[in-house]
Amino acid sequence: MDHQHNQPKQGRKKEKWKLLLLLLVLLKSSQCSSVEAAAAAWDGVAITQADYQGLQAIRQALADPRGFLRSWNGTGIDACSGAWTGIKCVRGRVVALQLPWRGFGGRLSNKIAQLAALRKLSLHDNAIRGPIPPSLGSLRDLRGVYLFNNRFSGGIPPSIGACLLLQTLDLSHNLLTGRIPSSLSNSSRLIRLNLSYNNISGPVPVAITQIPSLVFLLLQHNSFSGSVPDTWGSTVSNGTYQLQSLHLENNLLSGSIPMSLGRLQMLEDVSLSNNKLNGSIPQEITTLSRIKTLNLSANSIGGSFPASLCNLSSLVQLNLEGNQLEGPIPEAIDGLRNLSLLSLKNNQFSGEIPTTLGNISGLSRLDLSENNLGGRIPASIEHLTNLTFFNVSDNDLSGPVPILLSDKFNSSSFAGNIQLCGYSLSVPCPSPPASPPFPSMPPTPIRRSLSPKNVILIAVGVFLALLLLLFCVLLIFLIKKRAAGTSKQSTATGGASAAVGTGRDEKPGPAAGTETEAGGDTGGKLVHFDGPLAFTADDLLCATAEIMGKSTYGTVYKATLEDGSQVAVKRLREKIAKSQKEFEAEVNVLGKIRHQNLLALRAYYVGPKGEKLLVFDFMPKGSLAAFLHGR
Repeated sequence: MDHQHNQPKQGRKKEKWKLLLLLLVLLKSSQCSSVEAAAAAWDGVAITQADYQGLQAIRQALADPRGFLRSWNGTGIDACSGAWTGIKCVRGRVVALQLPWRGFGGRLSNKIAQLAALRKLSLHDNAIRGPIPPSLGSLRDLRGVYLFNNRFSGGIPPSIGACLLLQTLDLSHNLLTGRIPSSLSNSSRLIRLNLSYNNISGPVPVAITQIPSLVFLLLQHNSFSGSVPDTWGSTVSNGTYQLQSLHLENNLLSGSIPMSLGRLQMLEDVSLSNNKLNGSIPQEITTLSRIKTLNLSANSIGGSFPASLCNLSSLVQLNLEGNQLEGPIPEAIDGLRNLSLLSLKNNQFSGEIPTTLGNISGLSRLDLSENNLGGRIPASIEHLTNLTFFNVSDNDLSGPVPILLSDKFNSSSFAGNIQLCGYSLSVPCPSPPASPPFPSMPPTPIRRSLSPKNVILIAVGVFLALLLLLFCVLLIFLIKKRAAGTSKQSTATGGASAAVGTGRDEKPGPAAGTETEAGGDTGGKLVHFDGPLAFTADDLLCATAEIMGKSTYGTVYKATLEDGSQVAVKRLREKIAKSQKEFEAEVNVLGKIRHQNLLALRAYYVGPKGEKLLVFDFMPKGSLAAFLHGR
């Protein structure tokens, strides 16, 4: 039984030994394969003495607090085998020195020139100090220099222009001063030049603008001064200038935006912000069909927003804030259909916000603050579902804020518009006035506004009602007057002298509305109003008269003048007639009344003994009163 019990234990021990042996075999084979791979990468040629000495000089000049260069020891026989950190060789010559993010300090030795076959130098993101070695210019095979994010100081060595095969020079984020050496233009294969975030001064060299191979030119955050060269792409006779990205922001550049930028048809990214540029936006920029980012903010650019700028359908970001642009924002702004950011803040734009902004569906940031925009915020903007930033503060906007916008953005986005309301509980919109209650009618909901058609109908109705009321008043007055004048009609006839009194020699009547004094000691006054009648006081006194009717106010005569014309004369009773002053005042008012349904007063006469006569046109078919009363 004991023998049978020990058999399983021995079996398990054998299996463990087999697994351990298998692991040892796998480990050995992996070591062999790595050695074979290293041997395959290394061509077996030992490093040259010159390169070995150059590397040792570099090691001694650098400060290596983390010990990354400990492998650079011994005779250097295995330097090209992969045993030395950051070294790559071809036939015993070092072609690449790549040691980024190692925390190095110290300096870069000038004996780097002994690495005569060096193509790539990458020491970025360290803390290396001192000048850039001028001996770099002797490395004729150098293609790429990556020394950004260090503490290099001094100027850019002009000798680097001798590296004719140079494609990338990135010295950004250092402490470099001085000017850009014009010799850099000799590097006719240069694709990327990044000197940003230094303290380089002087003008932007014209020669730099004429390197046809240049794709990225990054000179932002320096102290460049003078004007931006207007020579972009001037040396390209055949083919297209390759520049795609131009960054000159945060410098001291002045003058106008160069028109020659329009030649850069491959341009996708332009930033000239935070300079001292003036003038207007040139039309030539509006021909850049591939441009995606245009930043001209924080300058002194004036003029208007070019309508042709709206044709740049590829534009994704447009920043014109902090300038002196004026006039309206073009209605064709929705031609920028791919726009994601639009900032027109702090300008002098006026007019209304275009409703077409609501057609740019991808818009995520819209800043129109600090302008002179008026009118209402278009409701179309609240349908921009991708909008994450919106600001229209400090304008002259009025009316209610669209509900979706007031719910989505805080009150600071709308502040500074005195007539704008509804964006905060502290700035409510005024409620429309409530209609007065009518006891006989149920309450009806208050409408927001009347349509133009309803307004016109109401106005016409009010006008007709007033006209009808005036007509009724005049008609009643006429009927009462005629009825009183014909209530005591008589068929008696009399002389003309009985009708008109005792007037004396009078002068011919003057123009309508003027007075005529009768001659003699007892002469009267005859006043004519406008009309076809022209007679004197003598004509009136000598006319034959026929009594037409009597009333409590006086007697009406039909008077036939010497020329055969007929008038109706009413002689007012002395007891009823007022004083001469009151009489003349009232009669002058009546003499000015003209209406197609009223008999016009043609003249009146005031005699020397107080007699008062009113002269009308004679109506042979009778009066309205006689017609109404059937007489």
